[in-house]
Amino acid sequence: MRTAEIVICGAGIVGLTLARELVRRGHSDILILDKEPDIGRHASGRNSGVLHAGIYYAPGSLRARSCLEGNRLMQDYCREHGLPLEQNGKVIVARDESELPGLRALFERAQQNGAQVELIDERRLAEIEPLAKTAGQALHSPRTAVVDPKAVLASLRRELTDSGKVSFLFLARFLRRLGPRLAETTAGRVGYGFFVNAAGAYADRVAHAFGLGLPYRLVPFKGVYRKLTGPRADLVRGSIYPLPDPRNPFLGVHFTRGVHGGVYLGPTAIPALGRENYGILAGIDAEAPSILWRDAVLFAKNPKFRSVALDEPRKYFARRFFEDARRLVRELEPADVVPSPKAGIRPQLIDLRSHELVMDFILERDQESLHVLNSISPAFTSSLAFATMLAGELRA
Repeated sequence: MRTAEIVICGAGIVGLTLARELVRRGHSDILILDKEPDIGRHASGRNSGVLHAGIYYAPGSLRARSCLEGNRLMQDYCREHGLPLEQNGKVIVARDESELPGLRALFERAQQNGAQVELIDERRLAEIEPLAKTAGQALHSPRTAVVDPKAVLASLRRELTDSGKVSFLFLARFLRRLGPRLAETTAGRVGYGFFVNAAGAYADRVAHAFGLGLPYRLVPFKGVYRKLTGPRADLVRGSIYPLPDPRNPFLGVHFTRGVHGGVYLGPTAIPALGRENYGILAGIDAEAPSILWRDAVLFAKNPKFRSVALDEPRKYFARRFFEDARRLVRELEPADVVPSPKAGIRPQLIDLRSHELVMDFILERDQESLHVLNSISPAFTSSLAFATMLAGELRA
């Protein structure tokens, strides 16, 4: 049986940055479990690499409180460790004049959050992003940056291993809580002084084993990407985003130039049938009927989800995906947009009591455990700042 002062379930960005913060605070016996053979195999290693700049999130929420500082800390971390980083900014455009009031409302929300943003006209937009188009005004976020998520994860792992205070146990899927301070995994029993659940898309299951987070269930959404090729790709300098629907936690298909030069379009927000349903059928398992039932209930009771469920699956088709992307730019041809194997799953929770998508990070705890639920975007951006909040919770 393995034992540790602190056991962290999940070797994604939240688990790794929390372990780093705990080491900084003097903890010396930390064990990180993961069901995979390596770190960051799911959302943490499959995201777009964008470091968000605090624009979208409800003022005072955990997402808003951690995003700006997380952006700063992650940029500093990449510079300190020589990791790929580009502070190439982002523009948010209005696809037609009806979106201008929403754009201005988003500008006001960003200001409330302390974000560095400005409203710009079409002339200024053309200087910043030559390919982008907007209906009169756009929002510019110069603090938005991009990183290589896998390089960040690998650096964190090296740092933790080199500390001599953190060990990893892979191929160790959490199975159940056996009793006080004792869990069973596929790699054997694990004893702990304190348990942290940072299991991402499986965090609700782990929390339920502790009798916590019972009103929350996962409704996974699939993010499919495509790639921009040809001379028009050279015109994209940073990121071009649409104005999002503030009623839903999705940002819409957008253009992003990554740190290695490629320009990706996406992701979609297609309701998925599995926690790892990255392909059409791949990743669908015995839980699919339960997920389908939750989707059906949401479809019947939540008009916001219904609009997503009706529209997003169409983006599996290249033509529909292309039409969505074309509304953000001055010119685009179908041949410019090519398939990409890149895909991810958003670990989105719903609240069964209200039948609403959960819009913030959720923390649940008891005397021996802390559970990080709904670690959706901007969890990667927020992670280093969020880790300080979580470390504080361990002492509470």
